Amino acid sequence: MTTARPLSATLDIYGKEAYYEFLKYLRIPMYAGSTLVFPIMFYILFGLLMNHGGDVRGMGVSTYLIATYGTFGVMGASLFSNGIGIAVERGLGWMQVKRASPMPPFAYFTAKFFVSAVFSVAIAVVLLSLGWVFGGTHITAFQAAKLLAVLFAGVAPFCALGIAIGYLAGPNSAAAAVNLIYLPLSFASGLWFPVEALPKFLQHLAAYLPPYHLAQLALGVLGGGDAQSPLHHLEFLFGFTLLALGVAFLGYRRDEGKTYG
Repeated sequence: MTTARPLSATLDIYGKEAYYEFLKYLRIPMYAGSTLVFPIMFYILFGLLMNHGGDVRGMGVSTYLIATYGTFGVMGASLFSNGIGIAVERGLGWMQVKRASPMPPFAYFTAKFFVSAVFSVAIAVVLLSLGWVFGGTHITAFQAAKLLAVLFAGVAPFCALGIAIGYLAGPNSAAAAVNLIYLPLSFASGLWFPVEALPKFLQHLAAYLPPYHLAQLALGVLGGGDAQSPLHHLEFLFGFTLLALGVAFLGYRRDEGKTYG
């Protein structure tokens, strides 16, 4: 006869799994360094040094790029921790250990989400600080809080995509798969340069890419979103999240079938 685990004990398990998952990635220089450094480095180069004083959609380039490079940071933090992390841990047999333990199954994925969210918010905070101090941005505390909330929530669709990659790609191919998705999607969605600066066919393509929609929600907080309503962008991201989770579930079932017949 089994006894139900108290809620406090379940929450404690979730908390410990998230804490140790965060420590693990914090101690991996390739993850912590690249996830934090790339969006910040690009922002300093394109937002503060090369285009400082420029204007996009009625706002300064240094303000505009906080939203887009914040989205870029969300993508990197989510895809690398979930896509590569899950694929590598599958290859090491860690998923079987987790499955055999009494740990709640969703604690593992919740911890991945937590790590992605913490790194995403950290990137956004650094970008906002750089913009305030060196970029002359005029972002209010309320706008900054809304932007952080949007980017925090924006972790969900890219975590879902990362889980799908993690279950479909092998441990040796996951890094290549993530980069083949991460970098082209970022460029084509207008995260590195304003969408208006892209070729016409990419401007049309961007409307079908999830990073574009998260970036427009973030830009909308700062007063520079596109003509579409925020609800349109939310619906697209919600639909994409469900689709990615469906693909991830199929990959999970395939992986279970290979392991347990």
